[in-house]
Amino acid sequence: MGYKVVVAGATGNVGREMLNILAERQFPVDEIAALASRRSLGTEVSFGDKTLKTQDLDTFDFSGWDIALFAVGSGPTKEYAPKAAAAGCVVIDNSSLYRYDPDVPLVVPECNPEAVEGYAKKNIIANPNCSTAQMVVALKPLHDRAKIKRVVVSTYQSVSGSGKEAIDELWDQTKAIYNPTDDREPKVYTKQIAFNVIPHIDVFMEDGSTKEEWKMVVETKKIIDPAIKVSATCVRVPVFVGHSESINIEFEDHLDEAEARDILREAPGIMVIDKREDGGYVTPIECVGDYATFISRIRQDSTIDNGLNLWCVSDNLRKGAALNAVQIAETLGKRVLKKG
Repeated sequence: MGYKVVVAGATGNVGREMLNILAERQFPVDEIAALASRRSLGTEVSFGDKTLKTQDLDTFDFSGWDIALFAVGSGPTKEYAPKAAAAGCVVIDNSSLYRYDPDVPLVVPECNPEAVEGYAKKNIIANPNCSTAQMVVALKPLHDRAKIKRVVVSTYQSVSGSGKEAIDELWDQTKAIYNPTDDREPKVYTKQIAFNVIPHIDVFMEDGSTKEEWKMVVETKKIIDPAIKVSATCVRVPVFVGHSESINIEFEDHLDEAEARDILREAPGIMVIDKREDGGYVTPIECVGDYATFISRIRQDSTIDNGLNLWCVSDNLRKGAALNAVQIAETLGKRVLKKG
């Protein structure tokens, strides 16, 4: 027997990617339902070689379904996830709503697969923020070897993290640069994103950080180790898909760059592309559509005793969202539900 799986938010970027990845990884599905809001009702989406018509999230009965992958944002999640959970369906939520709830596990399967076993308190598992997910995949195997004290990260985040409207805004503004009569004012972002970078993701907080930066701090502590100190600067860049991060790591013990490279090569979910030559590193364009988190530019930081720098790139719609959610479902299946 396989699983009865629901994908809520099936017409969005992440929802469609969830359906693609469930099919690609041959997740043991007996039955699948694609849910959307009423305005998208009846829209067709692909699941492998099948075409599914979306059903109404508002009236859907979750009774008898095993797993629901939610990609609908915090508002609808707050309304519908408890209903699904109460009906006995385990919710894997991609929004930020439950990430900081002590009764809800926050899981990256390469880092803390055992945490899925804590799902039963609310029948919900949280998927981390896209920028956190790729970073902790790289940090965890290094932390296991030398114990990380402090991380300073600057992100270069693609517009797909803000949804389809943001992708359209970058496209339209880029075209408008070459056609002065076709001016496109920012709507999704606070400033022009085409040919620009914006050091502002999510809302500002009292201490001057943005909520995206706060998320990286809190989620890294919850997933890996509460003792790790994290300083983040999150920046939106004019890239369609793929987040990049410049990560500086300070360890308690010395870790040689060669050993770090070997550790990362053996770590799950990571691909090391690190040649000290022209093009010997990975950029966002090259990571699109791939499952891996790519690591390049591994080098010692000579300004501190036990420091390393590295460059981390991943497809944010995959590892940062849909892939990680499906991996959580796979881990839940192996460790707890044991079907398929």
